[in-house]
Amino acid sequence: MRKERKGSDKSSDKSNEDRITVDGWVELMVTDSEGRVKAFRGAREDKNVITYRGVAAIIRLVFENFVESRFRYIAIGTGTAIERPDQIMLVNEIKRKAANALQITTDIQDDTVMLETLFSQEDGLTGIHNIAEVGVFNDPTSGIMLARKTHTPITVNWDLGDNLYVRYFIQIRR
Repeated sequence: MRKERKGSDKSSDKSNEDRITVDGWVELMVTDSEGRVKAFRGAREDKNVITYRGVAAIIRLVFENFVESRFRYIAIGTGTAIERPDQIMLVNEIKRKAANALQITTDIQDDTVMLETLFSQEDGLTGIHNIAEVGVFNDPTSGIMLARKTHTPITVNWDLGDNLYVRYFIQIRR
């Protein structure tokens, strides 16, 4: 027979929960060849999806005796399918490159990393693309996709000298 202890009903007392969440958001800005802003997308409230494989990679990065590559690459693409946690790559990736990483404060000290990079003609991009998806990866050509975000397409005309600035924020909250 199981004895009930007074005050042990955790289902009714949510104050004892200790939850950690990982989420993120993206900011995109297109500028023309003169540096004038042509378009902007992004809001902190417009959350991305952290993938199942991304969650597993975070565990390997945190604890000893596991090996995993750090996430430092941003990829852009034209896929418009809604993001899902079981995805392993962008729907239609057009370019991936290394990003600069900076640890910043969003809600509590140092709770967020901001990855940022610039895509331009110098990356071999030509023509016109309607960028609708962004992902974070741990490898320059394959690897694990940590997170993916889709948005209303943003038109970039590489041939006219447009630049695409991407900032991808990943926050761990409690």
